[in-house]
Amino acid sequence: MSEHTIPNAAALTGWRKSSYSGNDADSCVEILDDYPSGVPVRDSKVAHGPALVFSTAGWSKFTGALKVRELLT
Repeated sequence: MSEHTIPNAAALTGWRKSSYSGNDADSCVEILDDYPSGVPVRDSKVAHGPALVFSTAGWSKFTGALKVRELLT
């Protein structure tokens, strides 16, 4: 899996709350759709902080694992 970071995630626009975030407004993971080199992910509480950029395949594996875990609980 290939990841990199974006030092200041606020430099990008179009962030949305991930459907994998909980209902707690203070604990949100945000993702950016249509980023050319993968899927950027940031903590909404630290908008000017860094974002991790996952490969599309890596993000799919991660979210797939969340779904499996959700079915097990």
